[in-house]
Amino acid sequence: MTDRNEILRYLGFRGKPADERTLQAIESCLAELEQAVTPRSMHRVFPVTFSGGAVAIGGFAVESADLAKHLSGCGEAALFAATLGARADFLLERAAKADMSRAVVMQACAAALTESVCDEFQQEIAEEAAKRGLYLRPRYSPGYGDFPIRYQRDFLKILECRKIGLSMTENCMLVPTKSVTAVIGLTKEKTSCHIAKCMECRSADCPFRKE
Repeated sequence: MTDRNEILRYLGFRGKPADERTLQAIESCLAELEQAVTPRSMHRVFPVTFSGGAVAIGGFAVESADLAKHLSGCGEAALFAATLGARADFLLERAAKADMSRAVVMQACAAALTESVCDEFQQEIAEEAAKRGLYLRPRYSPGYGDFPIRYQRDFLKILECRKIGLSMTENCMLVPTKSVTAVIGLTKEKTSCHIAKCMECRSADCPFRKE
């Protein structure tokens, strides 16, 4: 179930009521997206080791103090990728050509739907982990903090993401655009952060950042 409050946050309605026209546009765009897209995901779990400000997930080494801090206490981590598929991009492009105000709403709905889909796929990982007495840390994606976006290339190669139709541009942007790659830590520690929406990061402009 896509959270309408998240859509409103993307649209800039932080704690402010939206007008009826906007609410109707949200429902219309969301219904169109949900009917059209076929979300897919992949993940693999690897051991985690630390060395200074670097972290290695299987044979995948990352120079990122922020990611190392985020995974502190985790013995394993999942490399995760998910996408709404090419159909979402088609709808976004079509809306941009026909009606820019609707295109803005469509973008917000697609972003929130992507997060919702990731949450659903992540729940499958959580259920697998629970059988081994492990809990999940929130998703941490390339581009957050000092975790360079270029590492998405490694994600796609390790996970063989072409199997779900996911690729990237020379600038390391994901294609289709409504896609996510992330590291998900697995830990024996059960704390409230494992069910929180956000991880620790320095993204001051994030729409989910706490006030």
